[in-house]
Amino acid sequence: MHQTIKLISVFLLLLSLGACSSTSVRTTSVTPVVQGEHNIPEEQLVDIGIELFNPGLDKIEEDDFTAYPEIRLAEARYIPYRLMETMQASANWGAVRLIPSNTTTVDVIVAGEILHSDGESMSLDIRVSDATGLEWFQRKYEAEASLYSYQNGRNHNLDPFQDIYNRIANDIAKYRKKLSHAEVKKIRTIAELKFAESFSPEAFGGYLATDKEGQYIFKRLPADNDPMLERIHKIRERDYLYIDTLQDYYGSFVREMGPPYQEWLHNSYEEVLAYDELRSKSTKRAIAGAAAMIAGILAASSGNRSVRAAGGSAVVGGGWLIKDAMDKRMESSMHAEALQELGASLSAEVSTQVIELEDRTVTLTGTAQDQYEQWRVILRDIYASEVGDGSISQADL
Repeated sequence: MHQTIKLISVFLLLLSLGACSSTSVRTTSVTPVVQGEHNIPEEQLVDIGIELFNPGLDKIEEDDFTAYPEIRLAEARYIPYRLMETMQASANWGAVRLIPSNTTTVDVIVAGEILHSDGESMSLDIRVSDATGLEWFQRKYEAEASLYSYQNGRNHNLDPFQDIYNRIANDIAKYRKKLSHAEVKKIRTIAELKFAESFSPEAFGGYLATDKEGQYIFKRLPADNDPMLERIHKIRERDYLYIDTLQDYYGSFVREMGPPYQEWLHNSYEEVLAYDELRSKSTKRAIAGAAAMIAGILAASSGNRSVRAAGGSAVVGGGWLIKDAMDKRMESSMHAEALQELGASLSAEVSTQVIELEDRTVTLTGTAQDQYEQWRVILRDIYASEVGDGSISQADL
């Protein structure tokens, strides 16, 4: 009996020492962005379209108290915009734009899904493909923020998850550098012909085909001085102008969202660490309390009076540890509620935006893709009128 109580005492001591451990991340290293070469020929510059990310709402676990639909929907714009800025700063590309729809025809498409995001960690699923239908790669990226990234001072303006954006940008640039000049030209030409076919299947439907792997190949090429292709070039420029207008909207959205979102990330970081630590302590104390009560019951059944007295004290002490564990769990649930309040506060600040176009006012929320599709209808009407085919109605599309 004496040996049993001694072993349990040692066990409880180890538990109490383990409860004092800390799990905060201290690393401050950020992967540098690989810069592009100077004077890249115009015909070798690849345009990038980054789709609005999938917020991953259908994959949120029920017990994930850090995930809020309002924040995820906002992050589905915020995160790809930050990636866009990172890729633009690398000087590896032609135009890098955030696009509202996967119907936009560009040289390379970057699609993403948010798997997890809070102030402590981020996990993204990224898929990159080009206009030929070839998938460059699909990878999962993870990153953890450090407390240092939230502290005021020289690191104050650095995004806590800038490292994940830099790594994605570097991986895409690394794949691009493996392409030959002929492969880049093929991607750019197929993107152009796919755009042309979407406006005039009758005129441009015979130029492309797909192979057995589902990738686009050339059947034939239009003449360089094809007048209909020249009209398509002008239509495509107007399409880019509209998408550039959307960049102003997304930029305004991110700038407005930035301060409250960074504050939410900081508070979320502290709340998540506190929640994890309290949950860990409550579990350890509950185990310790149960072990102490078992030891006390065993000792109370001993024939030795002093051992029985010690056993009674152990039972009381074990009960206190269990009660304290329950208090810790209640405190951790309060932290979870605090995160919910932070989420509600942020969602109130990232409200609907309105932008002014030349001929209309467009409200952009979750319907940005719908607005872009309406714009494509207008472009089709413009193209049809220029080639003398009359107006194309919505029902004809």
